[in-house]
Amino acid sequence: MSTRQKVMVETNASIPDYPRGITFEQVWAAQMETDRQIKEFKEQIKESQEKTDRQIEEMSKQLGGLGNSIGGLIETLVAARLWENFSAYPYGFDRAYRRLQVFDEVSKKELTDIDILLYNTEWVMAVEVKRDLDIKDVERHIKRMKLICGHPPLQVQGKKLLGGLAGGTVESEARNFAYESGFFVLELRGESVELIPPPEGFVPKKW
Repeated sequence: MSTRQKVMVETNASIPDYPRGITFEQVWAAQMETDRQIKEFKEQIKESQEKTDRQIEEMSKQLGGLGNSIGGLIETLVAARLWENFSAYPYGFDRAYRRLQVFDEVSKKELTDIDILLYNTEWVMAVEVKRDLDIKDVERHIKRMKLICGHPPLQVQGKKLLGGLAGGTVESEARNFAYESGFFVLELRGESVELIPPPEGFVPKKW
C-alpha cells in the first residue's frame, strides 16, 4: 500500500459512523429536547427545595411561638404570690412588678428589663425567669444586675437589691453557679414555684 493510500485509510477511520438517515436537524432537535427536560427537572428540584424551606421556616415560627407561650406561662406561675417563698427571710416582700424596664437616663434607650421585681419599702429582688435555666442565664443575670445598679428604676432607687433566678427546670450546674453568685433559685414544681433550699453557708448578695 502506498503512503497516500495509507493516510486516506487512517483519515477515513477517524470519522464517526453516524446511523444512516439521521439529519443534523434531528440531532439538534433531540439535543434541544434534552436540554429542555434537564432545565425543567432543575426547576422542579428548586421549587421543591423552596417549598421545603418555607415549611421549615413556618414550623420554626410555630415552635418559637410555642416556646414563648410556655415561657410566658411559667413567668405567670412564678409571679403568682412569689414573695411567699421568702416568708422565712426578713425581707417582707408584699408585692411584685412584672416586666419592669431599665433605661439609660441620658439616651432613654432600654438597657434590659426585670421579669419580676419583688418589692417592699426596704428590699427589692430582681428575679429572672427561664423555661430551662442554664449557666448562661446565670451569667446574663449577673450582667443584668449590674445594669440595674447603674440605672435603677424608680421602684429600685433607695432600696436594698437582691437577685433571684427561677426556671421550669434548673440544671444542677446552673443552680450551683447561681448560689456561688449570691442568687436565690426557684423551680417550678407542679403548678407552683418553690424556693430550692440554699446550701449551708449561702449568703445572698446585696448589690
